[in-house]
Amino acid sequence: MDFKNTSYIIMGGTTGMGLSAAIALNDNGANVVVVGRNPESCKKAQETLGDNCIAISGDATEPETMKKAIHMAHDTFGVISGLFHVAGGSGRKWGDGPLDKITLEGWNKTMELNLTSLMLSNQAMTNYFLEHKKEGIILNMGSVLGFSPSPKYFTTHAYAAAKSAIIGFSKSIAAYYAEHNIRVNVIAPSLFITPMAKRAAEDAEILSFLKTKQPLDGGRPGASEDINNAVLMFLHPESRFITGQVLAVDGGWSISEGQYQ
Repeated sequence: MDFKNTSYIIMGGTTGMGLSAAIALNDNGANVVVVGRNPESCKKAQETLGDNCIAISGDATEPETMKKAIHMAHDTFGVISGLFHVAGGSGRKWGDGPLDKITLEGWNKTMELNLTSLMLSNQAMTNYFLEHKKEGIILNMGSVLGFSPSPKYFTTHAYAAAKSAIIGFSKSIAAYYAEHNIRVNVIAPSLFITPMAKRAAEDAEILSFLKTKQPLDGGRPGASEDINNAVLMFLHPESRFITGQVLAVDGGWSISEGQYQ
């Protein structure tokens, strides 16, 4: 796909699925600004992506981070075509889990990481499009856990609530801003090999469960590259007639029962 004369911001784009998407966009001619929390990851991402991309460090939960990325992208590339918001994470270490055990800190931190950060990036990007009277695309990262729970191995109810809220939020703003040709869509992956999924990816029992829960391609966890074609489709300017949609990239998770040993 031809992405020449386009530029994108990827919030959470210095590792995992965000970095994979940045590489795919770059390979197809797009300019990319990637934002990540860890300065060392930003440095590595910059080396990987090369000179026509920019990696900056910042906290997605801080309003100024996205504003800084927008200013840098606009000043460097002259146009911003869209946003891919990937940033988020597990709240387990703060107390996310089953409802009867969730701590208030676990709830609040999970919402901040996954929902507040996304609201801030979406708001800043929308304001940019409106200010410059431009059409554009926002693609948000959801999760199959937002609509297809798995109670034995993946019980983090605050995380599921946040990811479900991303769908409602995205559809609502897609409807409101459609008249401005601002498109908003969601990708919902299942279990992928990412830093956040380390617990599950190293658990032999969970990997055995995946054989029947996400049975495509031998029943394996997803690799970061598995989302790239979906990302490119949604972000491409010619996908101008698609908005308010949720696409599960899940290896069959949401249509499979999953068998316990």
